This record gives sequence, C-alpha cells and structure tokens, in this order.
Amino acid sequence: MQDVRSPRKTCAVRSHAATALIALVVANIALASGALFVRLTDVGPVAAGFWRLGIATPLLFAAAVAMGNRPVRSSRGLWGVLTIAGLAFAADLASWHLGIVRTTLANATLLGNSATLLFPIYGFIAARMWPSRLQGLALALAAIGGGLLLGRSASLSSEHLAGDLFCLFAGLLYAIYFILMARARERLAPVPALALSSLATIPPLLILALALGEQVMPGNWWPLIALAVVSQLIGQGCMIYALGHLTPLVIGIALLIQPVVGAAFGWALFDERLAAADMFGAVLVAAALVLVRQSGAGERARAQALAPGAGEPKST
Repeated sequence: MQDVRSPRKTCAVRSHAATALIALVVANIALASGALFVRLTDVGPVAAGFWRLGIATPLLFAAAVAMGNRPVRSSRGLWGVLTIAGLAFAADLASWHLGIVRTTLANATLLGNSATLLFPIYGFIAARMWPSRLQGLALALAAIGGGLLLGRSASLSSEHLAGDLFCLFAGLLYAIYFILMARARERLAPVPALALSSLATIPPLLILALALGEQVMPGNWWPLIALAVVSQLIGQGCMIYALGHLTPLVIGIALLIQPVVGAAFGWALFDERLAAADMFGAVLVAAALVLVRQSGAGERARAQALAPGAGEPKST
C-alpha cells in the first residue's frame, strides 16, 4: 500500500534543509563581520571581547530559561569543565582580537577558520590511528596554504606576521575549548552550555584587558552591541541550528563565505588588497577545510554501515 505521508515528509525535510542553508549563510556572514566590529570599537581588542560576552551572556541565560532549561541546576558536576572551557575561550577571544588589529581581516577570518583542522589531529591521537589519504591530503594543503599566508605576511610587515600568529594561536585555544564543551554537551543542551561557559569567560577577559592597560569603557557603544548581537547571538545561533540539518561537506564549503566577507570588508574599508600568493594560500586552506569535512562524513557513514543491525530490516 502506498504511504500517503511520504510526500509530506519529503517536503518537510526539504523545507528544513532550505531553512538551514539560509541560516548557514547568515551565520558565516555574521561571524565574519565580528572582525570588522572589533576594528571599529574605541576600546582595546581584549576589552571588546569582554563586552561581546558581557552583553550577550544575559541574553543567552534568558533564552535558556525561556526554553524551559535550568542552566545552573542542570550543570552540577560540570562546573569544573565549564570553568576551564570558559578560560580557554577567554584566551581564544583575547588572542584572536589581538590578531585582528595586527593583520588583515581576510587573514584573521581565514586563519581562524583553518584552525578547525586541529580537531582531526586531536581525533587521530585520541583514537590512536593514522589519517586516511584524504585526511592526510587535507592536512598537507592546510600546512602549505598557511605557510604561504605567513610567508607573505612576514615579507610585507612583521606586524602582519604577529597578527597571523595570534590568530593561529587562537585556533589552538578554540580547539581546547571545543573539546571541553563536547564533554559538557553530553549532559547539557546547547544554549545552557554556551551561557554557562560564557559566564566563566567574562572575568578573565576583564582582568586581562585591565592588565594590558586597555581602554575598557567605550565612548561609542554601537560597535560593541553589534559585535555581541551579530557575531555572538545571531552568528553562533544560526550556526548551531544549521549544524543539526546539513552535512559536514556543505558546512565546510559554506565556511568559504567568511574569508570572502572578511576580504571584502578589508578591501572596501581599509584598502587591504590581496596578492596572488595570498589568494592561492587561501584556496589551499579552504580546500583543506572541505576535504576534512568530506572525509568526516565518509567515516560516519562507514561507521553507521558497520554498526550492529545496520543492514537488518526493522520489525513492524
């Protein structure tokens, strides 16, 4: 007998995919614009990170409560992990924001995204296995592309090189943050986990900004409010939604939007023109990101195929 519900289900799946694709594009544009807002603030770069979290965190807690979650009660036993995760994210934001004001917007967004290649390396070590050929190719492309970008920055300006290194170090710190948050996410929903880790991020950012002698109190609030709302709330919120509905390959390809947007902002507002070596390095790193996600999707598909009972018909 024909299942009359199948067309409706197909339409629903397509609708979710279309909505998620729009959310993914919005997320990448919003996240890429964060570097621009850091440049436009009249406070120090670390202080900008403090206000990004300081403004967004109360809204995250309000959203968690409105969704029926009780963040503090549900996080018992995870406070240590969330605190360390918050410290890692604070150091990540501080390093990335320091890099943003010392290199081009294109390099800042590109190198920040290429840092996600650290996750497969962590996975290989944890699983005690060698990468596949596709994964090895991705890591090689990322190394060559990153080397080209760093080499160009060193030849143009030592200040650009320092900014690129800050952004790469931020990627390492973000990998640590991601690993810790993955543990917290085993028991917590996304919004409460993000809200609690964000709360732990605020004090160290403020202390570091004061220790560096940065201006903390802004005279112009709109870039900081835009940073918190656009980058933290809209960008991260849309990305979390898209991750639940799209394949890793689509997510990886869409990440190319961020360095393109960053380069466009840098070209239009700060006259940051890209040379051929910069663009070739960017293409190599972007290709590596796509290959890593494609190989990750293949590994999950093979794991599901080999799972017990994967090929057995379901009982009715």
